[in-house]
Amino acid sequence: MYSSYPVSKRLISVYILAIQLLFVRSVSSMNLTNAYLHHNCLVREGSYKPGSKYEGNLNHLIEVISNRKFNYGNILMSYGEAPNSVTILFQCRGDSYGPNCRSCYATAIAGFRRRCPRNKAAIIWYDQCFLDVGTIETPSSAIDYKNTFSMYNPNNVNGDTQSFNRMTREFLNELMLKAIIPDGINLVNYAAGDKRLGAKRLYAMVQCAKTPVECKVCLESSIKELFKCCGGKQGARLYLGRSCNVRYELYPFLRAENTVG
Repeated sequence: MYSSYPVSKRLISVYILAIQLLFVRSVSSMNLTNAYLHHNCLVREGSYKPGSKYEGNLNHLIEVISNRKFNYGNILMSYGEAPNSVTILFQCRGDSYGPNCRSCYATAIAGFRRRCPRNKAAIIWYDQCFLDVGTIETPSSAIDYKNTFSMYNPNNVNGDTQSFNRMTREFLNELMLKAIIPDGINLVNYAAGDKRLGAKRLYAMVQCAKTPVECKVCLESSIKELFKCCGGKQGARLYLGRSCNVRYELYPFLRAENTVG
């Protein structure tokens, strides 16, 4: 079920009332699936014909990436010359790497081909990864404010909503500061953790595909927009295009051994 919500003149959000936000039986069940979230076929970048040079470059780049080890799921690669150049940006959730990341990549490629057949460009999001295929490499400093969407649990929290929102926002900001530290270890600009809020326990994560400075700008914007749309909800997430995302829940949704904080 989809509905729209105006965030700003240049930011269009789509809110999906996802069943998985309401009925998650276990942490393992959430981590073993590459649940589809949303996609956007970028028709303005055109389409390609079967057997074309563009298709050959696309298939080559897909194959090159599929042969990587995926120790860290943060890949930006280009191949070919204009007007047939192809760029792929792929990122796995911070707790998903190795076989789990490779599995999500295969799922995302299949989803791209099925949902946006012959499109030169598209973005597709899954629970554990996202894939961005395009003809032009996006400058690293450009934050994607256009291809944005949100998901939320339709149930509201009980009790003091303002206090819940304030403490959740503070916790997300704490995680943001951890995610942007250029320590040579955190290569995916990711941080996650949990925190007790009264009788509740809050679980949250932040991640982005930018440099630390740009990551901070992107996450600050995402956190701000998250509470415009979804304040007081039992769970919510916001994807600021291909640039960054934030999420919180009242249940564990990440692999515990990879959380930070």
